[in-house]
Parts: sequence; C-alpha cells; structure tokens
Amino acid sequence: MYTEVDEETSLLNTLQTLKPTPLPWSQISIVLSLQLIEAITSQVIFPFAPQLIRDLGITHGNESQVGYYLGLMQSLFFLTQAIAGLILSRLSDYSGRKPVILACLFGVSASMYWFGLSRTFGGLVLSYSLNGFFNGYPGVNRSILAEITDTTNIAQAFAIIPIAWFTGVAFASLIGGSLSRPAESFPKIFGSNEFLKNYPYFLPCAVSATFTAVVWIVTSIVLKETVQSTVPIFKFLRGNTSEVTNGTASQQLNAISAPLKAGRPLPLRSLLTPKIIIVVGNFALLALVDVMFRAVQPLFYSTPIHLGGMGLPPSTIGNILSVLGFLNGVFQVFFFAKVHDYWGSKKVFMAGITSAIPVFAAFPLINHLTKTQGLSIAVWIIVAIQVILSIGFGFSYGAIFIIITAASPNQATLGATNGLGQITAGIIKAIGPAAANSLFSLSIERNYFGGYLVYYVLVSIVCISVFVGSLLPRH
Repeated sequence: MYTEVDEETSLLNTLQTLKPTPLPWSQISIVLSLQLIEAITSQVIFPFAPQLIRDLGITHGNESQVGYYLGLMQSLFFLTQAIAGLILSRLSDYSGRKPVILACLFGVSASMYWFGLSRTFGGLVLSYSLNGFFNGYPGVNRSILAEITDTTNIAQAFAIIPIAWFTGVAFASLIGGSLSRPAESFPKIFGSNEFLKNYPYFLPCAVSATFTAVVWIVTSIVLKETVQSTVPIFKFLRGNTSEVTNGTASQQLNAISAPLKAGRPLPLRSLLTPKIIIVVGNFALLALVDVMFRAVQPLFYSTPIHLGGMGLPPSTIGNILSVLGFLNGVFQVFFFAKVHDYWGSKKVFMAGITSAIPVFAAFPLINHLTKTQGLSIAVWIIVAIQVILSIGFGFSYGAIFIIITAASPNQATLGATNGLGQITAGIIKAIGPAAANSLFSLSIERNYFGGYLVYYVLVSIVCISVFVGSLLPRH
C-alpha cells in the first residue's frame, strides 16, 4: 500500500515510522565505499602537496608563494566538483543512480593516475580539476542512502557517512604521507627504482586510483538501482524525459512496509523556497568553514616556524591528519546517533560549527609556543586539543545531511535537492582554499597582525556561520 502525498509535503514527514528497520548492509557498504573513495582521492595529496609545489620550482624559492599555488589547485578541484554536483544529481533522478556512479568512479581512477604522472603545474591543475568533476557524485550517494532508509533508521545511516569520510581521510593521510617520495623514505625497497625517482608522488596516487578501480568492479556487481523508472542517459541529454511517469520512485531496499509514492521530479525552481535556501546556505557555510580549515591545516604544519607554521615534514603531517580522521570515525560510530537523538539536528549542527572558533584560534597559539619552546609537549597538547575539537565538523555534516533530506519536497526530487546543496557548497568550497591559503601567504608576506591576520578573518566567518545557523528551524 502506498501513502498518498502532496508534492510539497516534506519527505521525512511522509515516510511511515514503524518499528526500527534494519539497515540494508549490502547496499550501505557500497555507499560507504563511495564516500571512502571521495575522501581518499580528494585528500591523498594534502600531506605532500605543499612540498610538491616547492619541488616544481614555480615559486622560485619564495616560501610565501606556496599558499597561492596550493590554494588555486585546491579551489579548482572544488569548482569542478560544484559544476558536476547538480548536473550529476539531476541526471541520476532521471537516468538512475548506478550508471552515474559507475561513470564517475572510472573518471576518478583515471584522473588520479594522471595526477601522479604530472610533472608540471598545468598538468596537476588539469588532472586534479578532472578528479574534482568526477568526484561530484556525493549528492547522488546521499540520495541512495536516503532512499534505502526510513525515519526509523535514517539518523543511524547518516551517522555512517561522516565515518566513511573520516576513515577515508585517515587512510588518505597515511597513504599520502608515507608513500610520497618512496625512493627516499624506503631506500631498501624503492631506492633503485628510477621511475619512482622521476615521479616521486606517483605511488600514493596509484594506490588510491587502483582502489577506486576495485570499488568500480564491486559496485557494478552489488549496487542495486534505486530509481524504478529511468530514462537512458543519452535520451535525457537530448531532453527526452517522457519515459519518467508518476511511477518514478526509489525502491525501499530494506523491506519497510510501505514505500513512499514519490511523484515526478519537480522543476528546479520549485526548490527555491525560503526553507530550502536557509538549509542549503547553512550547508554551504559549514563547507566553507571546514574546507578553510582543511586547506590551512597542512600548509600551517609545513610552513617554517619563523614564518608562522610548525616546520613539519610530510610524514608527520600525514600522521596528524590520519589521527584526525581516525578520531572522527570513532566519535561518529559511538556518539553521533545518540547525541542526535538527544539534542536534535539543529543543536548538533550549531555545536559543531561553533567549535570552529577555538579550532582556528589555536593556530596562532601553536605557532607562538613553537617559536618560544620548540616542539614541546605543550605544543603537541594544543595540537591534540585542536584536532579533537575539529571533530565537531563531522557531527555538523551528519546533522545537515538529515536536515537537507527532510527539506526535499518529494522523493523523486531528492537527487536535485542534494545536488542543489552540493553545487552551492561546492562553489563556496572553490573559493575557500584559494582565499584561505592566499590570505595565509599574504599575512606572512606583509606581516599583518604579526602574520596572524588569516585567523582573525576565519574566526569572523565562523561567527557569521553561527548566526545563519540560528535561522534553521528548531525541528
């Protein structure tokens, strides 16, 4: 039996709430793998990227220029990801989730091999931008997750997404930090390998690309399509969507008693309601705060102490980022669902994004202590506190994903709703790394506020984000 719903009825309010439904783990595992792939292939370069920019020689030894080039490369990744986000999510509403996912995985794998073989800044930018485009499927992935769950288990399911992400970050940090420049790091094993001497950053890229190829094979076999009535991709691109009828709906793969009658995909303009705009705006600001932290963090760690950083090598940076990913995963597993059920989505979101204030404030404190004490125990304690506080970002992501799902007008438009959130966040994220890293370099170059201007600006952005977050509905 289907539940009749109006197309303007909130998605989560229309799904029937019965006894807790077991999660369909075979499909959940694919969703997790896809999230893992995005994290690994987008983050694996972070531990060695600052050193890679130096090795290319494009800064001519000017340390203050590293942030500009690094920020440009990262921002172009997020720009292409944003462009792809809405296109791929909308395409998946009509042509199905599975073909879109498979095409993206193929492109991600190929672009990672290309990045590892690139020896010019132009090659790095092109390959990483292509990687960003094909990594534009998270909205599709979240649509699948929403379609295979119901109101009894959606919090548990969305708690898993950040787990997969931060687990991927942990693996990416280990891979990028330990396998870069392998001829130097492991001379007994790779010391005589001329190829890895000429391409010192190929190995971590190849590992992540090969893992992506393996996930492509598994996904092609295991993933079930969640859109019942689809239009072939080429017909959709020609504008022929006549095959999509009122029967277009995602299947409930976890045997809930009554799946939602989803209706037809709604026009994109129907999503531009105050409720959805506020929700999407908060997602974008969270993404901005998060990506600025992720951009500045490895740059700060690698920058010489006298210029405002910590002077750490890629291997140590990789270890720190890996610990951060591991702790985020552990906290998501054991605490997110419980905290969410007790506090609700808005309070969890607000607490997480507010934690960014002390996270950003810790950077100048760490540098000041490092200048006066060296890499002392006190310095590492502050680093540890900063890492622990940044776990709140993951909680905020889990909460906002649930809020976005609740804001969708109907299930057939779920992909477009997620896509709208992704393209908005993606555009903001495209601005974030270039702005944050350029401001970091400018602060050092001009010695604004003792080289700490960037942190004053970042804290101000967080304060704005907290205010906008207060506009979210209480329930």
